[in-house]
Parts: sequence; C-alpha cells; structure tokens
Amino acid sequence: MSLGSHIEELKKKHQILSAAVDQAQRSPGTSDQEIRQMKKEKLRIKEQISRLS
Repeated sequence: MSLGSHIEELKKKHQILSAAVDQAQRSPGTSDQEIRQMKKEKLRIKEQISRLS
C-alpha cells in the first residue's frame, strides 16, 4: 500500500468515526464513555494523518 492510499484510508476512517460520534451524541442510549472512546480513536487517527502528511 502506498503512502498516499494509506493516508486516504485513514481519512475515510476519520470521516466515518466523525459521523459515528455525531450520531452517538444524538442518541440517548450511548454512554459518555463510548463517545469518549470514539473521540480518542478519532484523535489518534488525525494525529497519524498529520504525521504521515
């Protein structure tokens, strides 16, 4: 996998996770801990994208 395609995959994952966080925040059944975990993963991916760019 080339670096460019790897970065694109990370961007897709970040976008999907962002949508999931938005959905979870609107859903009363989602715990704060689950939302926090998703946000941490989203930040980890964003940092990885920044490092590779």
